[in-house]
Amino acid sequence: MVIRNFLGVLLATLASVLVLSGPVAATPAKETPWLPEAAAYRLTLFLGNLEPLPWDDIETAWREPYRGSEFSIGALAWVDRESDIDAAQLLNAITHEDRQAVFAEATRLIALRIEEELNRAVAVEDPAHAQQAVRTARELYRAFEDGIAAAERDAARQIGLAWLELNSSMGSAGVLGAGVTSADRNTMVAARRVISDYLAENYIIDDFARRQTLSALPETAILSGRAIEVPPSLPPGSDIFDQDPLPLLVLNFEEQGIDETDLPLVAYGDMLFDSAQIFGSPARDLGLACSTCHNRSDVNQRLFIPGASHQPGAIDVDGAFFNPIFNDRRDDPLDIPSLRGLRFTGPYGRDGRFASLRDFTRNVIVNEFGGKEPTPFMMDALVAYMLEFDFLPNSMLTTDGRLTDTAQEAARRGEEIFNRPFAGLGDRSCASCHVPDANFLDRQAHDIGSVSPAYEGARAGALDTPTLLGTAYTAPYFHDGSLPTLAAVVDWFDETKSLGLTEEDRADLTAYLETVGAADEPYEAFDTENTAFRLAFAELTTFASTIDTLLPRRDAEHILLLTDTVAADLSADASTMSNLPARPEVYALAERLAAVGAAVRADDWKAAEASWTAFKSEADAIEERAF
Repeated sequence: MVIRNFLGVLLATLASVLVLSGPVAATPAKETPWLPEAAAYRLTLFLGNLEPLPWDDIETAWREPYRGSEFSIGALAWVDRESDIDAAQLLNAITHEDRQAVFAEATRLIALRIEEELNRAVAVEDPAHAQQAVRTARELYRAFEDGIAAAERDAARQIGLAWLELNSSMGSAGVLGAGVTSADRNTMVAARRVISDYLAENYIIDDFARRQTLSALPETAILSGRAIEVPPSLPPGSDIFDQDPLPLLVLNFEEQGIDETDLPLVAYGDMLFDSAQIFGSPARDLGLACSTCHNRSDVNQRLFIPGASHQPGAIDVDGAFFNPIFNDRRDDPLDIPSLRGLRFTGPYGRDGRFASLRDFTRNVIVNEFGGKEPTPFMMDALVAYMLEFDFLPNSMLTTDGRLTDTAQEAARRGEEIFNRPFAGLGDRSCASCHVPDANFLDRQAHDIGSVSPAYEGARAGALDTPTLLGTAYTAPYFHDGSLPTLAAVVDWFDETKSLGLTEEDRADLTAYLETVGAADEPYEAFDTENTAFRLAFAELTTFASTIDTLLPRRDAEHILLLTDTVAADLSADASTMSNLPARPEVYALAERLAAVGAAVRADDWKAAEASWTAFKSEADAIEERAF
């Protein structure tokens, strides 16, 4: 027990002591769960930097468990149950919408909770209870540690060592009477003093300097006036992992038997689609890429970021978080659209504001996510890749949008309703906008009344007609994800447009939509031969293959973007391998690719070519063996 507790504190401490450098991988790492009050504090810091401030969300952060929390009660109830600290001043500050007071009261609360647990640790005689108190205090300290590490690395190291000493000095009750050790009171008190003195000087103070940006930076660092950059972080409750099951990616060239390694422009665009490096901070630093929202050209229905998402699968990309200069000051998260069949679905954007896919893509990179202006080559590559996205094959539908003999009878009856003119639709049919032989769209924008006018006389409700292909797997529906099922969509049109459908009509029309939106194989099929790692490994080595084209051109800029992206992702994906003995080989392969980038940075093209040759040889050898 003592060894396990010690290792837990050791691993947590190493995270605060070590300073990692280099590019961030697009493969995110799972985060350790947060204690309720620490989670509420981190949410407060995150939400408190949004403009306008979502005060209701800040209050909710303290009253309710964060999304995905392992605890069933919120922070305030937890503090009331576990602590003697009165949170009334914090609630009062939230009620009065006083940003600075909320920060001060929340910061003091966390620091006092740490002190409270440390008091318990040194007061109890039972080593097990003392270790539990230290563990709780350490988990609460996590709310401050990235700020301390960014501002005062030496202090962060000293405090990290103090946590280790504190835990190891608690003693042990042993196992069945064996291995009993006594507490080292002197070491315990000295280690605790290091932590408590720092908290007293920086986090348990009467008056905090006014914060322009809320962060966990210590007060002494703020008063110093130094420019300190705290690494961006997502708040508790965020989820940027790939959808599970993973959508099947259908690429036009692959269906024709063409290898992506023979299409270097497309392969480079594929890499860019999976690269966080093309965006600005914070998206880049958090590892967000195009593929984060659009898993394998489709929709990531699990993506959620508090303050930017109102539900999973939705995000507000023009808010204050990703690019403050692009902040439209409107809380209007949109349901993530599928990119399948992209070459057929223009114009682009929910309201069809971009006629060109190239312009739309540039807007995403530069305006929405604050990236640098992409080079013409990067734009060519990204567009070339995305134009290869195809719809999912559906054997119940012909290429001109008619049902085949395999479709059920209810869907056939629904097809007739879908093509029937209705007075409530201006004597048009559903098929008038969702044209079956044009991939179920008309490439126009229509105001169907699903968007509330922003002001009297506003004409901003027109939205681009979405295709119906593949929609069986992209719930919820409408631009804001307000309708959970295709049946709800049918009900909405029947009720708002007075279509006069019977209950059977609704069921048949829903069956038709579900049939049109279906697919033979919607998800990637993994087995012993096609594992998630093999899929990722094949993709990453395909990305790297474009170096064969870029090296002879001495294209340093685009080589470095590739090596930075792929080397980091190779390492990240290696950490997910089930074949533990093979991990070192993949890590070594990532280092070999990083060596290509290092040589290019040093303008040593001979060394770059040598490392690249070695990379290809080692990658081929790895691919031949089973993982």
